[in-house]
Amino acid sequence: MAGNVKYLSPEWRDEAERRLNSELPPEKMNFVTSSMSNIYKNCPDGSEKYLYFKFEDGKFEQLLIGEGESPKPEFAVTGDYETFAKITRGELNAQKALMTLKLKLKGNMVKALKLASLADRLNKVLATIPTDY
Repeated sequence: MAGNVKYLSPEWRDEAERRLNSELPPEKMNFVTSSMSNIYKNCPDGSEKYLYFKFEDGKFEQLLIGEGESPKPEFAVTGDYETFAKITRGELNAQKALMTLKLKLKGNMVKALKLASLADRLNKVLATIPTDY
């Protein structure tokens, strides 16, 4: 892949999907079945976007990016574009962002905290994509 891709663009999504499939086998994701939607407020273009992930038995199933209503996830995490960008770049830990109220969670907090280490694994992979934020 030559050059950087724009964060949350179709090209970024395709590269994220390719890397998640090759770098996160089911055992690395503890064979989890869950879905999560990150709701991005205050995007640079003024819109609200979502990034939806779905895993079945630890296998990466779906990655969707869009505007408007996201598919119904087990967990919905809402926050500022810049907060999610910091998490994706590996500058901010997802669990810390939740605990300091930089992100709002809809869903089971106890289960979400148990899954936070998996979210961090996911973000470590995403952080390797050459991206313009």
